[in-house]
Amino acid sequence: VQLQASGGGLVQAGGSLRLSCAASGRIVGDQAVGWFRQSPGNEREFVAAIRWMSRSPFYADSVQGRSTISVDNAKNTVYLQMFNVKPEDTAVYYCAAGSGEMVVHRESYMYWGRGTQVTVSS
Repeated sequence: VQLQASGGGLVQAGGSLRLSCAASGRIVGDQAVGWFRQSPGNEREFVAAIRWMSRSPFYADSVQGRSTISVDNAKNTVYLQMFNVKPEDTAVYYCAAGSGEMVVHRESYMYWGRGTQVTVSS
């Protein structure tokens, strides 16, 4: 499975953005597709994930209530919409796919895409 993240850019605080994670190759079963982010000097942290078949979503506390993760099977793509973005959302965002049970852990993901930069201006 190869993953391609896109949709990053510069957005003003309070605005919204939509990130896309396009998968080439088949995501099978109830694998999870997750989003992580990393800002300079910080560890890569979990943002959100979704189970491919069951559509069960998971969100980090930092984005809960202002993010929506969704799947478009026809396009083999996972979307992450973020609303009311904040300067602390600034980071490189990565999407990943894997079959690990603990979707919040990086170790649960086998496939990683290149990141897309999101910069939120205040």
